[in-house]
Amino acid sequence: MTLIESFYPVLKPWLFRLDAERAHTLTVKMMIIAHRLGMLRSVVSGPQQSRSVMGLTFPNVLGLAAGMDKSASAVEAWGALGLGAVEVGTLTPRPQPGNPKPRLFRLPEHEALINRMGFNNPGIQSAVAKLKHRRTKAVVGVNIGKNFDTPNEDAVKDYLICLKAAYPVADYIAVNISSPNTKGLRDLQAEGAVRELISALKKEQAILKQEHGKQVPFLVKIAPDLNEMQIEALARVFNEQDIDGVIATNTTIDRTAITGHRLANETGGLSGAPVRERSNLVLQAFRMLLKEQIPLIGVGGIVCGKDAVEKMKAGAALVQVYSGLVYRGPGLVREVLEAIK
Repeated sequence: MTLIESFYPVLKPWLFRLDAERAHTLTVKMMIIAHRLGMLRSVVSGPQQSRSVMGLTFPNVLGLAAGMDKSASAVEAWGALGLGAVEVGTLTPRPQPGNPKPRLFRLPEHEALINRMGFNNPGIQSAVAKLKHRRTKAVVGVNIGKNFDTPNEDAVKDYLICLKAAYPVADYIAVNISSPNTKGLRDLQAEGAVRELISALKKEQAILKQEHGKQVPFLVKIAPDLNEMQIEALARVFNEQDIDGVIATNTTIDRTAITGHRLANETGGLSGAPVRERSNLVLQAFRMLLKEQIPLIGVGGIVCGKDAVEKMKAGAALVQVYSGLVYRGPGLVREVLEAIK
């Protein structure tokens, strides 16, 4: 067990006495300091099983989901921890403060979080400047979205701005059209809207490939709250457009799993253990409908190694964690990778 693994159980009770967002900000800052002081060591022992997905070589199958490092401030630290990939963002063309606080809540009884952050971020250019000098061996993804005040009819412009900015520094780009915390964003998952968006991004991707001499894949991140018809419609578009990959899934607006909890009526996306079952069902459905060459990244509800194994069995080529790290700490990274071996 590494120092950081043994230290987290001591630190966790103190962090959980703080406001959830303040604790999150403090944790990221401590990660950065620990890395700079040389105190951060990979929790992964022994040789890792690398995996080739979308033409990229991932040191291992476990990545950090978007939302944990919105500003790309701690990429080196997350990589040093032993994660095979780090997805930063969501980032928008212009900086924005996000929704009013409080906007992040813990539900320890359910190993869950509710957030309505609202894409608070320093803007795509700020993150790009940081990523230009990254040295981590982890694959780095950049998650992009639209500004809250950009109407949906102009959303494609925002995504194109972010795609162009992120392309030179990203290993892959994730297109977020599934957060419940930006008004109207999920409407972009409608068949006509998503076809228009992906078509525009594919055209720009081809231009950028020629300009930069490299292929940077982009994936679409989808919601777990899709019904059967919506899943079929999205899969149809993804197959038609030969999309590079799909991330399944984002947070849920459904509260069935936490009925009766004092925070159940808080608006925002629910993540952690309660979203696992629905996320896995959506993952399975897309794996059955998508072309074999379109990979899926499974995220949602991984709080132990067994959860990650279930995602892989459901059809995920890679998996990501977020809420599980809040409750389990760095030891979850080791447990997941050992379970997947």
